[in-house]
Amino acid sequence: MNCNASPPPPSPSHGCIALAERLNIDCQCVSLDRDRLRAELEQTSPGFYAEVIETRPHLFAESLVFVSGAHVRSMASTIAAIERVVALPDFQEHVLQYAPEIARHRSAARGVFLGYDFHLGPLEHGQPQLIEINTNAGGGMLNAVLERAQLRCCDISAALLPGQLGGDTPEHLFLEMFLAEWRAARGAAPLRSIAIVDDDPAAQYLHPEFVLFQRLFERNDMHAVICDPRDLMLCHGGLWHEQTRIDLVYCRLTDFALEEPAHTALRAAYLADAVVLTPHPRAHALYADKRNLALLCDEPLLAAWGVDDETRRQLAAGIPRTERVDPARANEYWVRRKQLFFKPAAGFGGKAAYRGEKITRRVFDEIMAGANQSEYVAQALVPPSARHLEVAGETVALKLDLRNYVYDGRVQLIAARLYRGQTTNFRTPGGGFAAVLEVPCGEGV
Repeated sequence: MNCNASPPPPSPSHGCIALAERLNIDCQCVSLDRDRLRAELEQTSPGFYAEVIETRPHLFAESLVFVSGAHVRSMASTIAAIERVVALPDFQEHVLQYAPEIARHRSAARGVFLGYDFHLGPLEHGQPQLIEINTNAGGGMLNAVLERAQLRCCDISAALLPGQLGGDTPEHLFLEMFLAEWRAARGAAPLRSIAIVDDDPAAQYLHPEFVLFQRLFERNDMHAVICDPRDLMLCHGGLWHEQTRIDLVYCRLTDFALEEPAHTALRAAYLADAVVLTPHPRAHALYADKRNLALLCDEPLLAAWGVDDETRRQLAAGIPRTERVDPARANEYWVRRKQLFFKPAAGFGGKAAYRGEKITRRVFDEIMAGANQSEYVAQALVPPSARHLEVAGETVALKLDLRNYVYDGRVQLIAARLYRGQTTNFRTPGGGFAAVLEVPCGEGV
């Protein structure tokens, strides 16, 4: 058994899968209600809609993405299987051997907003394929707003935003997630202050989301600031922003090990347990290091750790074959490069990632030589599925991926991202975050 196992035979669920695929090709409905979106964003502050949309015209897509209930359940099953393996002491001991030293520091917090990103691939491929896992996955709050700005333009009877909402709102689930992080670390003590931290936050593309989180926390009687890590100080036994002692840091940094000089105070506060940091370096090491995907594809190793047959089958079916790049096999990789995607182990956002068929020999040789100081993985290429939309009078096929926002093993929300090019970029006319409509599976579908 391995992670490029043959697709399963057809099943009754293939009816709804095929229907979702057809709708993504044929349905041209414009579901985004701009007036509702404006009203939603203007509740944050006057002029906020213009600030978001005028400077980020491709943040939100105009149309829905259709996903079958079978694929929703399959993604949840893959996520649950990974969560079971990550909980194993043997797995944790193994990954911490190659993780930064700071990852050995234990935190009672689990880490908010894990992002499990999937490609659906063609219908005959079988299950959705997990491309990568990210900590501090962005977009959750933006997609909560986006859902409320949708017109119900289709006759399919299904709920937007598939996930385990249970009748709750995404914002309330997100708030409870942060409170759960705080209680795990500090018990019954009140959570009074939160810092949303990123490098030069006002310049970040997803800065509007920081503002939405700030307002959410403020509405629930917490002092909330958006700040650069250089504005934090460790003194008097705590982490401070100006005159406010910070209880919890919502970390949006992509320096996952807090190694940069600008992050010294935050790093020291985390190691001293002077602040609750979420997500944190240990969460990144356990989930987001792409070398971990190679472990999840190593069936003999999983069996040796006592992972049960069903979990191993689910991982084999839901993760494309991933392997740590071995420079001694460079010729082999070059020969089959068109079937591979090369990614840095600690990468994010598609940076320094290369689709094999487009990689130059120079870049390939640099990867093999380790000249870029980053270990790579080679992952079996799973082309994304497409959403066909009319953009500027022309029908175009936009690539799509699905992000599952997960906390404590629970899928809170599923959103789509539409784009052209090699990776998600939010620069594609007609693209951006897209609301998801689940196509139910059942009799007669």
